[in-house]
Amino acid sequence: MADDLTQVRNIGIMAHIDAGKTTVSERILYFSGKTYKIGEVHNGTAVMDYLEEEQQRGITITSAATKCPWKGYDINLIDTPGHVDFTAEVERSLRVLDGAVAVFDASEGVQAQSETVWRQGQKYHLSCLVFINKMDKIGADFEMCMKSIRDKLLAHPVAVQMPIGQESSFQGMVDLITMKAIYFQQEDKAASFWEEEIPAEWACQAADFRHAMLEAVAEFDEELLDLYLHDKSIPEDLIRRAIRKGTVDNQINPVLVGSALKNMGVRRLLDAVVYYLPSPLDKLPAVGFHGGSKNQQIEVVCDPHKPLVALAFKVVSDKHGDLYFLRIYQGTLHKGVRVYNPNRKTKENVTRLFHMHACDRLLIDSAGAGDIVAALGLKDTLTGDTVCDSKVDIMLETITFPETVISMSIEPVSAAERNKLGDALTTLRKEDPTFKCKYDTETGQTIISGMGELHLEILQNKLIRDLGVKVRVGKPRVAYKEAIVNTAEGEGKFIRQTGGRGQYGHVVIRIEPLFAEDGHYAKDNEFVNGIIGGTIPKEYIPAVESGVMEGLSSGSLAGYPVVGVKVTLLDGSFHTVDSSELAFEQAAIIALRDLLPKAKQVLLEPVMRVQVIVPEQYFGAIQGNLVSKRGEITNSHVHGGVRVIDAKVPLGEMFGYSSQIRSATAGRGTFTMEPLNYERVPEQVSEKILMGSY
Repeated sequence: MADDLTQVRNIGIMAHIDAGKTTVSERILYFSGKTYKIGEVHNGTAVMDYLEEEQQRGITITSAATKCPWKGYDINLIDTPGHVDFTAEVERSLRVLDGAVAVFDASEGVQAQSETVWRQGQKYHLSCLVFINKMDKIGADFEMCMKSIRDKLLAHPVAVQMPIGQESSFQGMVDLITMKAIYFQQEDKAASFWEEEIPAEWACQAADFRHAMLEAVAEFDEELLDLYLHDKSIPEDLIRRAIRKGTVDNQINPVLVGSALKNMGVRRLLDAVVYYLPSPLDKLPAVGFHGGSKNQQIEVVCDPHKPLVALAFKVVSDKHGDLYFLRIYQGTLHKGVRVYNPNRKTKENVTRLFHMHACDRLLIDSAGAGDIVAALGLKDTLTGDTVCDSKVDIMLETITFPETVISMSIEPVSAAERNKLGDALTTLRKEDPTFKCKYDTETGQTIISGMGELHLEILQNKLIRDLGVKVRVGKPRVAYKEAIVNTAEGEGKFIRQTGGRGQYGHVVIRIEPLFAEDGHYAKDNEFVNGIIGGTIPKEYIPAVESGVMEGLSSGSLAGYPVVGVKVTLLDGSFHTVDSSELAFEQAAIIALRDLLPKAKQVLLEPVMRVQVIVPEQYFGAIQGNLVSKRGEITNSHVHGGVRVIDAKVPLGEMFGYSSQIRSATAGRGTFTMEPLNYERVPEQVSEKILMGSY
């Protein structure tokens, strides 16, 4: 770890699937001297895609961390997945980073998943560089990419380079700060490059781009602004200082170009990372909460000499002991120390510390604020938990993950496998916060839930191949939810009289629909204590709330979780001797089960945002097919000779769509989808679902 925190960069590579994230990461490792040989995704030799599943499929499934040097700087690099099914990996990685490189396919511009990862980055106020990759690809269009970034992401792209040619004529780029043309020697993997004066045919365009760049960054530096207004020569370091200020403040996004596969532009990208992206000291202090109380906020300062505060953002199970990835926000973490987890109210041991290089570990003695490390020895810590010095009891904001949308039944093939299955599911749940499982007492099956078909397939393979559990699996099915249409009031009584002390709980509650700002049912439920005058003592109110949430965990329509409900506790009564927390919890459950049918329950289904890209001649057939799936076309445009269709389609209609679109377009059509929201199921479809015929 660099002694000077200004020389540290914590960055992630993020993009739509197939934009070239891992290829960019592999070149960064090679040119920084971290690896001696370039790994290739298409050959299954990428260092950052180290899982067998990743190498076979040629996609990134899990985020991989490494540390590499560049010109005296330490860069902590995390390569994230592009597939929406693994959005949790992106979410938890971006949560602990300071900056990011957003990679775009030069022929596609902003794609569906590009928007998702960009929104995730903005949620955590990440400063972002833009790397327009694949400038040598057919259909590459630099200005189209710039426009789509500006229009679709509402970002502020500022070109600091412009390409010299595009598609097959792409041969280098113009550095708009030095106003030099950069060319690459293709014969030696572009390891050699040289600078020349800008060719005459590109000089006018370069001047225009430089003018636009200076105009955009002048507001971030008064000295530069003065020189710019008086049309005087501006030093390079002054331009870089202004660009850095705008980038760190999240006001602009410097844009670079290249072709990672041909090794063009990656070293200039590394220069831009150290020039423009923030160090841990440039970011605002993290916000912590003393004792977990939202009312007692504490600034967590990036200072290695203060008490330790770190966030666990990833857990990887290993036969030699679970590996916990930590971002240290304050203080210094030493191996062999005891730390406190305020989320679980437990003390934990840190036996070993590592810097990671994908799956390889480098043993270290300590790490300070601003660093990202992996630790062994923790037991009870989960993703999103804080570990800190026991004297401070500071809890950082945890990480929130999206709801699962698809489920599948699994059961062990024999009684001997049953215990192994339980342990394996616990392992998966610890590793993957978007994985859910529950036991169905009626069927004797275990139901596992995830973010998509691919996610479930990967989880199934992990169970069988990696964890050695033999299971039978059912077909994937949609994770429906239930909601209510009307308001209803009623009571619940739990009265048991035995020989000794009895049980007495009595509540009167009202349930009503709860909607979010977008008009859809709220994702969560709300409990309101409306008791006035102490008809139910305060100490029993949490038990009532617990019973309410338990009652909403499965609806009376089809047993799915109930969402979008506001429950108000209106009245009730208690017994001075027989009342207990258990009695009030049960009374609330009884009241809810009675009221849900009266409030008219309806089914909700996950609706996906789908983007389909097909040759123009197949547009009519694909559009008709989407409409037949109860889809709604939200946008359609021609781009580079192909038709791009944006639509909203219920997830239940999208099973097996990969093979459908391949056969309908002679293998030339592709699609991506991601969860959008939950919407009410039409009545005729709802009846089929409830009858099991859908």
